[in-house]
Amino acid sequence: MAATYKEPNYMAVFGALSVLTVLEIGVIYLPIGKLIIGVALILLALTKAALVALYFMHLRYEKVALGVIALTPLLICTLLIVSLLPDLTGTPHESKKDKAAAAQSIQPAANASEPAESAANSK
Repeated sequence: MAATYKEPNYMAVFGALSVLTVLEIGVIYLPIGKLIIGVALILLALTKAALVALYFMHLRYEKVALGVIALTPLLICTLLIVSLLPDLTGTPHESKKDKAAAAQSIQPAANASEPAESAANSK
């Protein structure tokens, strides 16, 4: 026998998801550190994912075991994202090719000034 349950108010869930989306956009423009912005975005995204899973995937009315099965990949994904967050706050990577190109662009300018100085010193 199938269990009956009250149909959720999908428009209320849609409204909550819309508000969370606006909050996500607003968080980006706050004058705080990148790490805090990243954590805030993850928390907002997890809240949105939970709303979608609970109401649109109907996990709110399922057995607990099915919910655990659905939440395990989400937990693993969240841990992966949190572990990669420090990479956002680090300095950009420079390759050896970029450093060599920068060194060559500076070197001719230094060589060009040497003859003018040596000519001025010889007079």
